[in-house]
Amino acid sequence: MATPRVLILRAPGTNCDNESAYAFQCAGAETELVHVNRILENPNLPSEFQILCLPGGFSYGDDVAAGRILANQIRHHLQDVLEQFKAKEKLILGICNGFQILIKSGLLLPDDEQGATATLTWNDSGKFEDRWVDLATDNEKCVFLRGIDSIYLPVAHAEGKFVTRTDQLLDSLKANSQLALSYTSPASNNGHVPYPANPNGSSENIAGVCDETGRVFGLMPHPERFIDRTQHPRWTRGEGGEVGAGLQLFTNAVEFFA
Repeated sequence: MATPRVLILRAPGTNCDNESAYAFQCAGAETELVHVNRILENPNLPSEFQILCLPGGFSYGDDVAAGRILANQIRHHLQDVLEQFKAKEKLILGICNGFQILIKSGLLLPDDEQGATATLTWNDSGKFEDRWVDLATDNEKCVFLRGIDSIYLPVAHAEGKFVTRTDQLLDSLKANSQLALSYTSPASNNGHVPYPANPNGSSENIAGVCDETGRVFGLMPHPERFIDRTQHPRWTRGEGGEVGAGLQLFTNAVEFFA
């Protein structure tokens, strides 16, 4: 198997780039941290890679809205480049701030005549939420979630509430298995997961969404923060497993190119 190369896209305020690079390295990939200005200078640069990762953090300080400025840079200067990247059946992963960027740039869900069809907005609590959450998957389509039925990961965000402009779009995404990751809880009532198990109030308890191909995936939880069993908050009680559960997402991406 050829070793896939991963482009970790950085911008001012990105702070999970090294962790994301390490996770992909543990999964067997080669990684390179690349500042967005390098791609603006050389738009052909992404063609040298098989996987694009937009990591977490606070790109451009999350001014205006979380991920908005970097998303606008992509919309106005890099849209064609990254659409070509997608068209070559490569993979794109957006984690937390990266998910916000994918949604607001239109790379994950296409716009319609009125503009963006979905967004990630302020948590219902109106504050930054930082905790570990239980998650369930719909892994029929998403490349990154193959072989994963449930997973326990940390979240850390203030604008993680996924909403669509219309109920029809939400129903369509659900029917098409694009609502790939959701918050879950034993205390759920008729499918509704109460706070704090659902840390932001997302529609349908949505924690992650993939595109119609399953090769572009955005999620609010941080799989790169659970690569080693000792990162589990109760690992000393034997709950960390042999390896961190988040590693499987990165391994799935690497094995996609086998």
